[in-house]
Amino acid sequence: MHDVSSRLIILASGSPRRRELLSQLGLPFQVVTSDADESTPPEWTPEEIVRALALRKAQAVIPAASAERGALIIGSDTIVVLEDAVLGKPVDEQDSKTMLAALQGRTHKVYTGVACIGLPEGREVVDHRVTSVTMRAMSDEEIAAYIATGEPADKAGSYAIQGLGATLVDRIEGCYFNVVGLPLSLLGEMLQGFGISLLDRK
Repeated sequence: MHDVSSRLIILASGSPRRRELLSQLGLPFQVVTSDADESTPPEWTPEEIVRALALRKAQAVIPAASAERGALIIGSDTIVVLEDAVLGKPVDEQDSKTMLAALQGRTHKVYTGVACIGLPEGREVVDHRVTSVTMRAMSDEEIAAYIATGEPADKAGSYAIQGLGATLVDRIEGCYFNVVGLPLSLLGEMLQGFGISLLDRK
């Protein structure tokens, strides 16, 4: 296994939530915000969307990465899907209201794609996870009050399960961290494929 301190890990995301999750693994890493194009063809499935965008985000920061220390780049993308509709970040408060009204009392799915690029190996590995989230029934007043907190403004699906949005969630099936934006169990498996063991750091 590689000595984790000898490998430069780069998180290709400006998301504070992903940064916080990755820091929980105790790995030293740098953040390089990706400005990758996030447009996708309308016929793509949710799996295709998150896998392609995660890889695209990771690839976008390759020029800023140094291969001298064995750089490993991590990219990720998360979307919320209700039936066949992909819910992105709301454009305004009315959009948040529409999304939350549609989600309340129903079950939706959260897809997160993860891509790892090992520059010295010349390898690209991409995978994804899916979590089912059931929201409790909410009144219009509750939805308006939640929107007023400002929390939904930059969140896919207009809620943050790690914040006040947790009070809106009745139950989940699958990985909690996947809903936050970075499935840690999946990432751990992928890192092991690059010779980085999170549990054995001798």
